[in-house]
Amino acid sequence: MRVEKTKEKIRNINIRAIKNFMKNSSTLSTESSEILQCQPHTVDIESLNIFSDQVLNIEKAQRMAEFFSSMGDANRLRILSVLAHQELCVCDLAATLNMSESAVSHQLRTLKAMRLVKYEKRGRKVFYRLQDHHVLELYQSVAEHLDEVD
Repeated sequence: MRVEKTKEKIRNINIRAIKNFMKNSSTLSTESSEILQCQPHTVDIESLNIFSDQVLNIEKAQRMAEFFSSMGDANRLRILSVLAHQELCVCDLAATLNMSESAVSHQLRTLKAMRLVKYEKRGRKVFYRLQDHHVLELYQSVAEHLDEVD
């Protein structure tokens, strides 16, 4: 049920984004809109077929959209930023991030559901770390990209 609600929210966000884009793009000057229009031409189906294997299928595209949507929370990204350097228990994460343990646990549940973090119980404490090298590489790539100067 929650997945369906999330999918519906994502669809609504996408629809709003498209409408907003269309509204903003309609204000382009006539000169620049002429450049953006695709002129009628013969389509070479053969050359376009080479891309058909590279296009995401709908199911995977939806899963990726949900994944990136879940990354839209600053606290989840802050947790990942700490776990990119060291595994920690919930209480240490909470102290490091100046958040309540309850709030950290809530965010970690979402990160676990998205397979971004995993945990290990040691006595009464639960230690969290990044799921695998893909998560670390994704985090590092995004951080590096945002640090680039145009």
